[in-house]
Amino acid sequence: MTEATAAPTQTGILAWIERSGNKLPDPVFLFFWLIAGLVAISIVASLAGWSVLHPTELDEATGQARVIAATSLLSAENIQRLWVDMPTTFTHFHPLGYVLVVMLGAGVAERAGLFGTAMRAGVRNAPTFLLTPIVTLVGMMGNLAADAAYVVLIPLAGIIFHAAGRHPIAGIAAAFAGVSGGFSANLLPGQLDALLFGITEAAVETVFGDFTANIAGNWYFIAAMTFVFLPVIWWVTDRIIEPRLGKWNPAMAGSAVSPEQKGETEDGDRALTDGERKGLRWAGLAVLGVIVLWLFFTFGPGTPLIDESATPEARLTPFYKSLVAGFMLLFLLAGWAYGKAAGTIGDHRDLVKMMAGAMEDLAYYLVLAFAAAHFVAMFAWSNLGLILAVNGADFLGDSGLPAWALLGAIIIVSALLNIFVGSASAKWALLSPVLVPMLMLLGISPEMATAAYRVGDGATNIITPLMVYFPLILIFCQRWQKGFGLGSLAATMLPYSIGLLVAGLAMTIGWVVLDLPLGPGAEVFMEVPTATETAVTN
Repeated sequence: MTEATAAPTQTGILAWIERSGNKLPDPVFLFFWLIAGLVAISIVASLAGWSVLHPTELDEATGQARVIAATSLLSAENIQRLWVDMPTTFTHFHPLGYVLVVMLGAGVAERAGLFGTAMRAGVRNAPTFLLTPIVTLVGMMGNLAADAAYVVLIPLAGIIFHAAGRHPIAGIAAAFAGVSGGFSANLLPGQLDALLFGITEAAVETVFGDFTANIAGNWYFIAAMTFVFLPVIWWVTDRIIEPRLGKWNPAMAGSAVSPEQKGETEDGDRALTDGERKGLRWAGLAVLGVIVLWLFFTFGPGTPLIDESATPEARLTPFYKSLVAGFMLLFLLAGWAYGKAAGTIGDHRDLVKMMAGAMEDLAYYLVLAFAAAHFVAMFAWSNLGLILAVNGADFLGDSGLPAWALLGAIIIVSALLNIFVGSASAKWALLSPVLVPMLMLLGISPEMATAAYRVGDGATNIITPLMVYFPLILIFCQRWQKGFGLGSLAATMLPYSIGLLVAGLAMTIGWVVLDLPLGPGAEVFMEVPTATETAVTN
């Protein structure tokens, strides 16, 4: 048994951020305090008459752009909404269903021992220094699976690093940076491209009439982002984050490590037993069976997981959305098969107990999700997010900056707004009706406007508690290290955020200066429209 060592004493700005953040109240109560502050600000904003004109919606009575005014959260309507819709607000919290569904299967695979055995078998002879780029690349490619990447890949990264004798939180951080910080980076267009370009197309049509967006218009750009972001995340993980975390102390671990393992620092070198090898073979057959089933659903009769009526790039959207259920079934059946062969699962009652145990581990997350769901919902009810977004876009329009500087400013503003409005599609729906036509009048294509927005949107995902999966990542970290707080997570992810933002800015500026194609048939610049067909009537 190797003696565990504590993390070295930390100094500097990251240590200050960690200490200050960890002095904050428990995240559940922090959200309640934020709600109280939000209520106060909404009252002031309402009394002061803060408002903006909605970029796309018209007032039916006047035909003019609809006025969006700040609304007090103590208004009769919002008080009624709070108490009447409380169950709906909680249960409709976006990540809640994804987490619960996937964890039903993942809990079985974890408790049966499949994860630990598979990861140990996979990394026993692999160079540990390659784990970071592999985890990061899989994280960025995992964006094709959207929300499933958060609830599947990120906790798996902690297990992988642990099995390799590395700090599990470093693995979680690298995966989180890849999945969320590199949210738009990918080698292939996916459902996010279809979603964002659908909004871009609508934004163009509100001012310039009929327009068909090129759904693959950012393909080259996002592929380049993958190769630019990968070394950044790799370097930050191995040179900043893991040395700062120090050697992981199993004695400080939470529920991810059994009591027997808390005195062990290395488990990756233990040879597999015959039962474990048999379990892995059975689990592999179960995984293969689920893959074949999903291929049948995708390409078999009726193609239920392909939308034949959609554009070619968007036809696989049902397939991508089905991956959450697919991962649940895959982990459930693979874990069950492994457990039966390895002897860790006796009968169906053991299986049910493991599923129930997975839900018990999420008890704190459910409480946290209740508070977070209401803060996010109340922020939307106050209209403060919309007001911030529209005013920020108007400021850029009046700045008179050259193309590269204007796009750089859009990246920075998008990154800042992302701290307050987490949804990529919701934020782009608010910004694009102003930014896209404005940039077109300056000779910048809609595809370039979309690309710049995507760079800024991802960079700050990993440092804002308003990102809906941020509390879940905190729970993943606390399973490996008790006492890991909001400050710890923010300090861990801040270097990634700065690195990705700087790299994304440099890449975007270089792309504009060199006038490189963004995708098939998509360029940075375009001819300035001379005749417009305005869709908004006065």
